[in-house]
Amino acid sequence: MTLQTIADRVGVSRMTVSNAFSRPDQLSPTLRDRILAVADELGYVGPDPAARALAKGTTGAVGILLTDSLSAAFGDEVATTFLGAIADELAPTGLGLTLLTTTAAGNVIPARDVAMDGALVYSCDPENTGVEWLMRRKMPIVFIDQVPAEGVPAVNVADRAGARAAAQHLVDLGHRRVGIVTSGIRGRHGLIGPDATDDIIDGFVAGQRLAGWLDALTPAGITPPIARQAHGDPDSGYRAARMLLEAPEPPTAVLCFSDALAQGVMEAAVDAGLSVPDDLSVVGFDDSPAAARMRPPLTTVRQDIHAKGHAAAAALTRAIEAARTDDPAPAEHLCLPADLIVRSSTAAPRV
Repeated sequence: MTLQTIADRVGVSRMTVSNAFSRPDQLSPTLRDRILAVADELGYVGPDPAARALAKGTTGAVGILLTDSLSAAFGDEVATTFLGAIADELAPTGLGLTLLTTTAAGNVIPARDVAMDGALVYSCDPENTGVEWLMRRKMPIVFIDQVPAEGVPAVNVADRAGARAAAQHLVDLGHRRVGIVTSGIRGRHGLIGPDATDDIIDGFVAGQRLAGWLDALTPAGITPPIARQAHGDPDSGYRAARMLLEAPEPPTAVLCFSDALAQGVMEAAVDAGLSVPDDLSVVGFDDSPAAARMRPPLTTVRQDIHAKGHAAAAALTRAIEAARTDDPAPAEHLCLPADLIVRSSTAAPRV
């Protein structure tokens, strides 16, 4: 089945049939509908996407590089909300979203081998080989939750300011025994001190949030114990909370890297016979959809996940268009606000 077959049946040129699929604005609606009806009758689905991409010099797809496995990303409400916002922003452009992991599959390295017009790098280690391959390909790239790099558009959140506000909230309530629950793939796990930063910081966002917490805790004379887990799910938060609560001087409040970890901390507190917030105040970060549903509702730091996804996708489409027209635009570095949302999971410590 070819375009010429359809052209012969309709009685038009091959180019007219081609325009019906690729340049519909060149035809009247009546003629285009007639051509498509004949194509459907003959079982023709349209030009081969690979051939069309080769002719246009574009793939019609953009990638998003993730540190975690795809299954982990789809199990996290913040990640899925973020991906949904990206997809919504890309929908009018006709660009598809391809999820890339940083893990090689046999001889295939997704960041090196997958065809795409540009890529989003989402909270990845800058030394990761996937990031390196994307940079070497010299394609349009946008960093999200990464260390800003000169010449690369970036979208970040005011993580340090948000974390500082969360810690100051606990200090103002009167807490002096404050623990931290965080996560990271590299470095040591378990209970570690805040001076062992090489074992705590795993990525730009983790470093910013730790710095923000300490901005408020250190002047108050508080040296927080830090429970660090390999993952950021509620089960990891539960294990981390057990470590803190079983210490000789357990904290009266806990700051968490994410709402998912905070959920596990609250569950561990209840299982230990403690009341939240009477015996233990808990603060999360993200204001995920689950935060307001927790019992009690979670005090947390809100980042606008939808705005971050829309801004990242918009920045990438601008970069792709600039590359196509050979009209480079300045790389903008956008920092979105992070606001403390006080709910019922925090209160003054018992006297």
